[in-house]
Amino acid sequence: MIQSMTGFGKASLPLPTKKITVEIKSLNSKGLDVNTRMPSMYREMELGVRNLLSQRLERGKIDFSLFIEITGEETASKINAPIVKGYIAQMREILPEADATELMKMAVRMPDALKTERDDIDASEWTQIQTVIDEALSAMIHFRCDEGLALEKEFTQRIANIRTLMQEAVSYDAERIETVKTRLRTALEELEANVDENRFEQELIYYLEKYDITEERVRLDNHLNYFLETLAGKEANGRKLGFITQEMGREINTMGSKSNHAEMQKCVVLMKDELEKIKEQVLNVL
Repeated sequence: MIQSMTGFGKASLPLPTKKITVEIKSLNSKGLDVNTRMPSMYREMELGVRNLLSQRLERGKIDFSLFIEITGEETASKINAPIVKGYIAQMREILPEADATELMKMAVRMPDALKTERDDIDASEWTQIQTVIDEALSAMIHFRCDEGLALEKEFTQRIANIRTLMQEAVSYDAERIETVKTRLRTALEELEANVDENRFEQELIYYLEKYDITEERVRLDNHLNYFLETLAGKEANGRKLGFITQEMGREINTMGSKSNHAEMQKCVVLMKDELEKIKEQVLNVL
């Protein structure tokens, strides 16, 4: 079953003093483009996260976000007490009668009054976070599979439409040949020229072979079958489906150039329309 490159996955982990949330978004892309947003304390784990995303998601424009929401009394910023006391002492030398509260308000606004301490990564906590990442990835892949199922139904229907239109175009083939014969014979009669019937038949056969669409019909039918076979494969096959649609387009275009019949050309136009819709959606296939 095919997967879409478009997807979204989210998972959360409540801890005693914080809440960890992981969000993963994916859009279609020719290759793998991973963008990660993580708190600085987890930056050293970024390479491992990127490798995991590339293995599980394979292709697409991936946005990975790891959020931390503090729910307890824990805080990363602390008052730098020696620096604040030093500022207060300096200001007392200038304003000995100043109120202590006002001096404190002024001191905490000064440079380096607050310091941010970088905590080391807790191994057990990171193990829990990895579990959340796996949950978000599983949700993402489930989303991709659901989207892929919808795409598969659409592809199957449009392939069936192209096949029906192709058969309709072929049904006009006999009428087209008779029309060509009649038009040529009428033109010769208007010229009032004596015509060798054997030579006329030979030239007519040569003329009609140029407009024969049997080979194009057979190749297009094979491409349609191959598309459905690839669609049912277990491996990622978006690029392969794209190549097959290119071959389908060549055969349909050749049929259009050989049609020389109004109704057949209408069928070809409708086949092109169906194929373009398939090409648009193939871009979303993993």
